[in-house]
Amino acid sequence: MENGGETGQAGATRWGISTALRAFVDPAMVEQMRLAGLISFDVRRRERKKPGQAGARKKYTWKKR
Repeated sequence: MENGGETGQAGATRWGISTALRAFVDPAMVEQMRLAGLISFDVRRRERKKPGQAGARKKYTWKKR
């Protein structure tokens, strides 16, 4: 795997394994996995840098004079 931190890669691996296991377990176990938070996927992504700013949200210092 490339890019992303250790936590993100571990979460992606955990999600992939739990998704693969869904085909081999009964629906009751799938419900337990869902309640444990193993099936949900975190869709948050890095916000892009905007032009005219120092970063995604940070602005350059504004000086009146």
